[in-house]
Amino acid sequence: MAAMKRVFALFLIYITTITTSYSYELIFPKKKESNVSSNYAFFLGKANNSESIVINNTRVYTAPNGAFAYSVKLKDGENRVLIRSNYSTQVYKFNKKVKPAENNINTAPTEFEQTLAIVKKDNTPLRSTPIDFGMNRISHLFKGTNLLVNAEIGDFYRVFLSKDKQAWIMKKDVELLKNNDSDVASFIGMDTKKYSNAQQQSISFTKKLPYVIEDVEKEILFRVYNPELSPTSFYTINIPKPEKYSYKVDLNDGMYDFKVSAIPEKIEELTVVIDPGHGGSEKGAIGALGDLEKDINLKIGLELEEILKSKGVNVVMTRECDGNVSLEDRVDIAKKNNANIFVSIHLNSIGDIEMNNHKNRGTSVYYYNNNSKNLAQILENTITKSSGTKKNGIHTASFAVIRPSEYVGVLVEAAYIVNPLDSMLYKKEYFAKNVAQGIANGILEFVKAN
Repeated sequence: MAAMKRVFALFLIYITTITTSYSYELIFPKKKESNVSSNYAFFLGKANNSESIVINNTRVYTAPNGAFAYSVKLKDGENRVLIRSNYSTQVYKFNKKVKPAENNINTAPTEFEQTLAIVKKDNTPLRSTPIDFGMNRISHLFKGTNLLVNAEIGDFYRVFLSKDKQAWIMKKDVELLKNNDSDVASFIGMDTKKYSNAQQQSISFTKKLPYVIEDVEKEILFRVYNPELSPTSFYTINIPKPEKYSYKVDLNDGMYDFKVSAIPEKIEELTVVIDPGHGGSEKGAIGALGDLEKDINLKIGLELEEILKSKGVNVVMTRECDGNVSLEDRVDIAKKNNANIFVSIHLNSIGDIEMNNHKNRGTSVYYYNNNSKNLAQILENTITKSSGTKKNGIHTASFAVIRPSEYVGVLVEAAYIVNPLDSMLYKKEYFAKNVAQGIANGILEFVKAN
């Protein structure tokens, strides 16, 4: 009898071991019960080749390496999601909260008497619409800039620029002055300087004034508003732009220096900043097989550094190990090293949308300023050709590291780390090197192109 019990116990251990070994593992979500405000519940994990994953009666595609990803549309209130395989079944509960109504930018502004406001800090965004995100920044103002505000919507003041132009600034970024009888800003003078690869126009006033930059077809316009508090007057500086260019605005002793520079055509004169995204406690996205985005980003970045240096390019890294680097520090590194090109390296994830294994796949390249669009187009071609990824398009986005116009800036999403099909690529030994080679090829093509 004792012998039979021992055999039965061993059998139970054997069965338990098999069940454990062959049961799927979820990377996301971690909790079985969650309060959420999202529209979708995202499931990411890995399974054994012999398993069939079914989520709410839908058979889920599993890649040959076991990776799978799936999203479930949530209704308001309680949602139960059943996930099962040949070996186990689990129930996940999501309590979806109703999102509060968002501010409507079409709401009529509340008008008030024109009031003087002072900008509190450098690099304060002046926006074309009263929304705190997106592609609506039209300039970045200096601390102490004098503004005229005359209406409000939510968290924003409306800024008067001229009778035909207005802008918006966040209330927290300015201080309203009760005394509006201060002296008006008057024009002082202008100056022009030419360099071997750049042109600079300078203009000064008795006060710091709001400005807007417009990148048009053949030139870049720098417009200063509110001199003499005139509703019709503004000063415009226009500088012809080279085929490949960067531009910046500095404020020195009350004088605005607006400089447009050509990107060097000689490789040995080129400075490229490589920015492996995330790092340290900032892991980035996580793949279905447990891969961390920050690690893959760094591998690609180090490979790219080696390739570009072998070509004679001056390379600066924002990080060379697994450490924390803030977005501000990454930008500062680029500016202090007079970067010509800035490449931020990432792997893509998805937001609050339905997961589509065929659509949410491949290489995407993002840019903010018009001077970076050409490089983004080239990189999408060279990276996909070198790495075998699918083209997922070029897009505009307001990422902090590519907003500065002082350099040509792009953000590369080499592949979707959450996509089971892409995981078959980024798990390959030479993926990082192939992506890096594609980026290097694109940079060199961009610089050498006439």
